[in-house]
Amino acid sequence: MARRSYDHYCAAARALDVIGDRWALLIVRELLTGPRRYTDLHADLPGISTDVLAARLKDLERDGVVTRRRLPPPGTATVYELTVRGRDLLPVLAALAAWGAPELTGPRSTDAMRAHWFVIPLMDTLRSSTDGLEGVVQIKLDEKLFHIRLSAGAPSYGDGPADDPDVRVTMDSDTCLALIRAATTMAEAHMTGKLRIAGEGRLADALTRRRSTSDGERAHTAQGADAEPEFR
Repeated sequence: MARRSYDHYCAAARALDVIGDRWALLIVRELLTGPRRYTDLHADLPGISTDVLAARLKDLERDGVVTRRRLPPPGTATVYELTVRGRDLLPVLAALAAWGAPELTGPRSTDAMRAHWFVIPLMDTLRSSTDGLEGVVQIKLDEKLFHIRLSAGAPSYGDGPADDPDVRVTMDSDTCLALIRAATTMAEAHMTGKLRIAGEGRLADALTRRRSTSDGERAHTAQGADAEPEFR
């Protein structure tokens, strides 16, 4: 079937020709963590039918956003992963997440939830909390582990633990949501025991530094930043 097009000679319209179909960007969101099997994608995209998932993957592969390969022995599964052009969509999803964060007033009764869906907006929170410092932050969110690599260029993230993280952060979904919605800061959540930060160096110091939310001008050093409060 021929691809539908807006037939507008416009860069935004051309982009939407490729990734504007329903579910397309959410498939990209899932693949930003790394290669995934078809069954993994289907499990983490509640509401998508198998036919639609197969069709979207085929379209994204045709347009050079996604590629697939077979795992080497002893694995025999086929996995889907993003191309370089596909990974270039991370800033697009980050901008959408920042724009949509105020809509996260609370989950609806019909909402599905996955811990890794918080990763993209959390990247922006980490960058704004660390004053442009580089490093690797390992996140344990509920029972899910992933890592975020902060860099002067394009940040990235991946599923699972980091090999040698600079900082380890532990929190639950409620705390993460409060961070994303700017209802608290990393340092304030650390101070109250809702978030645990483990690590040494400038990156850890930046995350445990308490900033005043009242006047936006004064900075306060978190007391007891070296001590790790019990995670509750």
